[in-house]
Amino acid sequence: MRWGVYLLVAIGFAIACAFLSQWQFDRNESRAEQIALVERNYDAEPVPVADLLDAGGALALADEWHPVLLRGQYLPDEQLLVRNRPHGGTSAFEVLVPFRDESGLVLLVDRGWISPGEDSVPKTVPAPPDGDSTVVVRLRPGERLPSSGRSAPEGQVPTIHLPTIADRVNPSLVTSAYGQLVSEDPAATSALGGFTSPTDDPGPHLSYAIQWILFAIMGFAFIGYVIRIEIVKAKEDAGERPAREPRRRDRDADDEDALLDAASR
Repeated sequence: MRWGVYLLVAIGFAIACAFLSQWQFDRNESRAEQIALVERNYDAEPVPVADLLDAGGALALADEWHPVLLRGQYLPDEQLLVRNRPHGGTSAFEVLVPFRDESGLVLLVDRGWISPGEDSVPKTVPAPPDGDSTVVVRLRPGERLPSSGRSAPEGQVPTIHLPTIADRVNPSLVTSAYGQLVSEDPAATSALGGFTSPTDDPGPHLSYAIQWILFAIMGFAFIGYVIRIEIVKAKEDAGERPAREPRRRDRDADDEDALLDAASR
């Protein structure tokens, strides 16, 4: 009966390990797909924004990171800052400005980042180019609202949550995607900090998946060892098997004690 319980424990542990291993395999596959997507799209030739965003502004998953060409004008009066963005080892602000393309689409452009310096907010924010501009951006999906519910002061947002930004600055704004700036022509008078390319590190998911498989095997091996020890002990107690001889170290200690006892007499 007790061995059956041991076996059930081992099976339950193995099932848990199998679930966790599959989860890590799925994460590894998802990460591999993300890396392949970046490799395929990141340095692709820019295409007009209307080629990848339809009239409803929907962004296909396969088009993330693809560069697109915008021709039109920035809308500087609708500029916002998104706060608490990690850049250069510090918490920076990213500058968001809607851009009206000649196709009629209004796309939010993340022009880059700026450090707040010694103050909690930047004193000045470099302005976008005036008048007609040609801009290349990489398409990115919008972000979620913060789960903590944190807000931001006037003129700022906590994340790039496009529906919220559209409600605040421009109802015509595309709400499925925004663009990370690659280049501007003409160039702005003062440049912002640029974006680094995504890492191609696959992460530890594959090694973790293999570790969980090994843990499941080790669980069965441990239960087998415990059962074997109990079988041996039960046979010794029943006299079906001679008791194990003491280890040599124990016998040597017994002999030494006997000699000391004889010498003291």
